[in-house]
Amino acid sequence: MIRQSLDKLQEMRIYGTVEGLSQQLEQPAAQQLSFDERFGLLVDQEYTYRRNRRLARLLKEAKLRIDAPPEDIDYHHPRGLDRNLMLTLITSEWVPSRQNLLITGPTGTGKTYIACALGNAACRQGLSCRYYRMPRLLSDLLTARGDGTYPKLLARLAKMQLLILDDWGLAPLGPQEARDVLEIIDDRSEARSTLVAGQLPVAEWYQTIDDPTVADAILDRLLQHAHRIVLKGESMRKMTNDIENTG
Repeated sequence: MIRQSLDKLQEMRIYGTVEGLSQQLEQPAAQQLSFDERFGLLVDQEYTYRRNRRLARLLKEAKLRIDAPPEDIDYHHPRGLDRNLMLTLITSEWVPSRQNLLITGPTGTGKTYIACALGNAACRQGLSCRYYRMPRLLSDLLTARGDGTYPKLLARLAKMQLLILDDWGLAPLGPQEARDVLEIIDDRSEARSTLVAGQLPVAEWYQTIDDPTVADAILDRLLQHAHRIVLKGESMRKMTNDIENTG
């Protein structure tokens, strides 16, 4: 009877319960528990299994540049990072609230790590996320225009609850590139959250977009309901290398 039940659970892909029931059968102590207790343990195991599977899928789809657990964020390095703000952002409540986040600072101050850590935190909350470096995004948009998948790409990006755009302003946006970016940002305005990270201060972003009208439209949408993190100081990588070399 138990073997048949396990086979049926396996066929229905209720894998967490299969694993939990198999463990109970191998543990004599579990036989002393009441039906309610054993059933509760099976429900907990199935819930945990499904939650872990969903997290793994979300992290895979997010394509985060680096594995950045939010609990490993460095608050000791003097770079102007507000711990209280970060603890609030790590809850990911700003994402379903459709707020944006702008991270700026010199090379090596940890912008990408923080962006990926917040993407990781969003996935842990069951939220969809997608990370893009701006050069790769622009390349994918150009390819999509050529092979006819442009509308599908825009639709996928619009559905993401959190879109991370890293290396913003690394190179100026030409007229067509700027219009493509506006399409993405406009789809997300007041509907989804966007995280933008770049070296240039926000005040200089306008100059990196060739078309002034499009620049106004993009920045107006990004700055609405936006948190800001302004990092400063020397490169963390350089300081780490210096310490290792002197050690």
